[in-house]
Amino acid sequence: MVMPDTKVWTRQDVHALPDDGNRYELVDGVLLVTPSPRAIHQVAVSELNDRLRAYVRANRLGMVLFAPSDLDLRSGQLVQPDLFVLPTAPGRPLRDWADAGIPTLIVEILSPSTARHDRVTKRRLYQRSGVPTYWIVDLDARLVEVWTEGVATPTVADQTLTWQPNWGVPALRIELAELFRDIWGDEPAPPA
Repeated sequence: MVMPDTKVWTRQDVHALPDDGNRYELVDGVLLVTPSPRAIHQVAVSELNDRLRAYVRANRLGMVLFAPSDLDLRSGQLVQPDLFVLPTAPGRPLRDWADAGIPTLIVEILSPSTARHDRVTKRRLYQRSGVPTYWIVDLDARLVEVWTEGVATPTVADQTLTWQPNWGVPALRIELAELFRDIWGDEPAPPA
């Protein structure tokens, strides 16, 4: 939800907020506040992290990290994506969020309280900041919206999710039926 005020927030303002279990993010001077995620959300983060981490490590593409984080995206913003892949330079370990740079992939898991911001507000920021690939995972619909730089509409993956950050490595392929089965168990898809 957006805080109902007209204040233009800064990173310093956000860092001064209490540690109260909410996730605070800053996009274009607007404070976004979301409550702690549902358990199924965190199960999805874990399942995707397992798949991404193995691929990223095997292909030496950097590191997979997750919220809480204070990504700046070189723009004075403050976002906390559910999962993201940061390229790393050999011999230069990440010590501060200010040094993080632009992720090669950002993943957000939709929640009822975050859907509009994930699909509109944060997506626009990620595209404007040069994030090459942005996945929006819709657990209820069991699909993934794949956004890339400069596109006005996403590609929708409902069978296989593919990511190939550069041509020098084989593509990651995630079978979505298997992923959602691992997330939901044997539960049938929720009604639309």
